[in-house]
Amino acid sequence: MCAVGSGPADIQTLEFPTTQPGETIARAVEFFRDRAPVAAVGIASFGPIDPNLGSPTFGYITSTPKKDWKNCDFAGTVGRALGVPVAFDTDVNAAAMAEFHWGAARGLENFIYVTVGTGIGGGAMVDGRLLHGRLHPEMGHVRIPHDRLRDPFPGNCLYHGDCLEGLAAGPAIEARWGRAGRLLPDGHAAWDLEAEYLALGIVSWTCTLAPQRVILGGGVMERGELFPKIRRRVAELLNGYLEAPEIVPAELGARAGVLGAIALASGRVG
Repeated sequence: MCAVGSGPADIQTLEFPTTQPGETIARAVEFFRDRAPVAAVGIASFGPIDPNLGSPTFGYITSTPKKDWKNCDFAGTVGRALGVPVAFDTDVNAAAMAEFHWGAARGLENFIYVTVGTGIGGGAMVDGRLLHGRLHPEMGHVRIPHDRLRDPFPGNCLYHGDCLEGLAAGPAIEARWGRAGRLLPDGHAAWDLEAEYLALGIVSWTCTLAPQRVILGGGVMERGELFPKIRRRVAELLNGYLEAPEIVPAELGARAGVLGAIALASGRVG
């Protein structure tokens, strides 16, 4: 999806499928040229990526499972074509930035945004700054306890098998139960298991990053019964050692990524 604007009330968007890098980037560049002048571009990308300015591979998509995009100079190609500064980050870090400005993280400086859909990814803000480190967080690929008696499903992450994403993302739900999550009824055993896995992830992030709030978005989290189950299990797992963070739904939905890209771009103007 491409967008121009300055925020939720001022945005024009165009959505098209991600195909080969050359074709997809060309369509994005055309979109921005048709709406010139553009002061800066923000890119919210699937990963893994290199988002660190000054790195020789800044702006590259790196070891992505999407093989045609591996080692693609995404930001550099866009920047050269348009002649403008480019901000580049993960789609989930960008979504976290959008929730910070306009959504469920307004007024906070320490929070985590996690999307649970076709994959699981997370972005974190710590003391008012997005967390990067060497590259960026990969919260969906943390290893969590896997009780194989309760859940014999081996996991379906291409890299790790039964990491959090391999056990709890949308494709894992469908592979385990034979139906997409949206087709499973309320009260199905899938949702207790899903809450268990997400709670284990949240407890790990709580102990390492100390967020005030955990914001959960993505298609799987449209199942409302998950939130009370997750909150209850997080409190049980923390067992009074730490206070559980607030656990709330995301507010911006599918617009979070493009709004986050706009927020990133605003930081590159001037």
